[in-house]
Amino acid sequence: MLLSNAISLIKLLFVKDKELYLFIHRITGYYPRDIKLYQLAMVHRSKPVKRPDGRWANNERLEYLGDAVLDTVVGDFLYTTFPNKHEGFLTSTRAKIVQRESLNRIGNSLNLDRHVHAMMRSSSHNSYICGNALEALVGAVYLDQGYKRCRSFIINRLIKRHFDLNELVKTEQNFKSRLIEWTQKYHVTIEYELVDTYSDADKNPVFRTAVILGGLFASDAVGYSKKEAHQAASKKALERLKQDQQFCEQVLATAL
Repeated sequence: MLLSNAISLIKLLFVKDKELYLFIHRITGYYPRDIKLYQLAMVHRSKPVKRPDGRWANNERLEYLGDAVLDTVVGDFLYTTFPNKHEGFLTSTRAKIVQRESLNRIGNSLNLDRHVHAMMRSSSHNSYICGNALEALVGAVYLDQGYKRCRSFIINRLIKRHFDLNELVKTEQNFKSRLIEWTQKYHVTIEYELVDTYSDADKNPVFRTAVILGGLFASDAVGYSKKEAHQAASKKALERLKQDQQFCEQVLATAL
């Protein structure tokens, strides 16, 4: 460990982005091996950087990877932490942790906004820049340090420091989790279908998603990410089930 730290400190003398190098160590507990991964993790799609080969790059690919790693690690952690809880509970609790609002809150707490390169526009999409960067950071840690260290970072530095699990399980579930639990309770199938993708006036991608319950169209909604669209469509579906008795009965009639 001492030798590893000594090598990292020597490397610090030669690394160009010393501020980011030390920042990553402070929030992850690890000295970066490849600082370029973390530099890319801080590049929002609104302000891409030009690679040496002439291509433009941003943190979207790392964000995609980090999202997948987060789902896996959080799912594994909850499975072990709550050995007697059913699948619906585990699904809804994981959703509360990895939802965009939670990740954005953590990203702001970690001061990721001080390092993210983005064009600040008057768009609601910007409210999730830190959350997106956090997912990209997880992707960078996974590639740079491996799964074991990335798992430790997520559990010890993100979950345990930013969530009170006892309080979390008591809070109102997010709309997608509530809808999933409803379908599980009544043995109704649920599908989320990507209906359309397009760009808004600021060239941010917009996703339209539909919720299908028991093979019946329930609702659709748009969002600046698939997760956001899922949440909005789920909220509308829950409202329809509550307000439209005939539709609710039609859905229940499809129960397996």
